Amino acid sequence: MIKDTSTVVVEQVFGNSVTQVWQAITQLDQMKQWFFENIPEFKPEVGFKTQFNVNAGERNFLHLWRILEVVPEKSIVYDWRYKEYPGQGIVKFELSETGGQTKLKLTNEGLESFPDHIPEFTHESCHAGWNYFIKEQLKAFLEGK
Repeated sequence: MIKDTSTVVVEQVFGNSVTQVWQAITQLDQMKQWFFENIPEFKPEVGFKTQFNVNAGERNFLHLWRILEVVPEKSIVYDWRYKEYPGQGIVKFELSETGGQTKLKLTNEGLESFPDHIPEFTHESCHAGWNYFIKEQLKAFLEGK
C-alpha cells in the first residue's frame, strides 16, 4: 500500500472577527474548550514549548509542541512531534478576513515522516481529526461566543 503523503488542508469560515478566532486558537483557557483540555500552558510566542499526553486506547501520544512562527491575528506555526514516535509535523493556522467573516486555513505537513504502521498517522485519520477540531469543535465553540 502506498502511503498518502500529501499535505492535509482544512478550511473553515466563521462568522466571528479575526480577533475572536485568533484568541480561540491562541489563548489557553479558550483552547482547552475546543482543542485539548489537558494542555498545561500555552503562549503564542516563538520558541515556546509545551507537552501533554493524549491516550488513544492502546497507544499514548505525548505531544511535543514548539512554536516556530507567530504573526498576531494572521498565523501561528507549530513544530508538532511525539515523544514515542519518530517524525516531525508542521502545523500552520492562517487567518484572513473575507466579507466580514474570518477564514481559517489549517495546513499539516510532514505526515510521511511518521511511522506507517500507526493508524493515527494516516492521511485519512489526520484529515478526519482536523475536520473534527476545526469544523466541529472550534465552530461550535465560536458560535457559542
